[in-house]
Amino acid sequence: MSPTIVPASLSRRPPFTSIPTVMLLPAMASLPAGAQPCCGPVTPNGERLLQRLNTSGVDHLWLPYKPVNWETGQIDNAASAKRAATHCSAFVASFSKQLGIYILRPPEHSPTLLANAQMRWLADEGAARGWRPMSRALEAQEAANHGRFVVASYANPDAHRPGHIAVLRPSLKSGPELERDGPQVTQAGNHNYLSTTMRRGFGSHPGAWETGGRGAAVFFAHQAERWPQA
Repeated sequence: MSPTIVPASLSRRPPFTSIPTVMLLPAMASLPAGAQPCCGPVTPNGERLLQRLNTSGVDHLWLPYKPVNWETGQIDNAASAKRAATHCSAFVASFSKQLGIYILRPPEHSPTLLANAQMRWLADEGAARGWRPMSRALEAQEAANHGRFVVASYANPDAHRPGHIAVLRPSLKSGPELERDGPQVTQAGNHNYLSTTMRRGFGSHPGAWETGGRGAAVFFAHQAERWPQA
């Protein structure tokens, strides 16, 4: 039975490289005086996840409107390369593979409209592969802060148009920030971001995120199976 969902190439390995700890600080910026983090502290595994996301290269790989190798994000000029306008789902597939987690990916599905297919797969088959649906943005952000691999997924109501998917990143944002802007995410898409709000990242999909988590995007979480060296 499908889980109930509540809306809310050149190289074969992505070029993840280590970065100084000081570069992680913007995502961990201090809150305004008197504000409290919405979703608990960032644990050591959360810090590992944050470092992996910050070294993913998504800010200059998986670029929109370019044919890319889904696994590395590098431009692929081969005649057989599959074209796609954006590569949110390819980035999620590649990053999850690095953590030892399966989500629907090539060659099981074409890169075309893969985000919509990943949403259906997560709902129908994800539980058997260790994925758990989460009904609230607060629960999803808290899971990311603890180092769980969490995705925000949106299937376009028009099956012929792309959906969107992004990876939640640890954040010390406040409750009002979460309520207004949603969890913090790393994504490829019309715009690639190492760190942005869900409101901005899903902004080209009206109704995906709405204040208070009442949009159509939903969250799924998986325990990270391994932490490769960055």
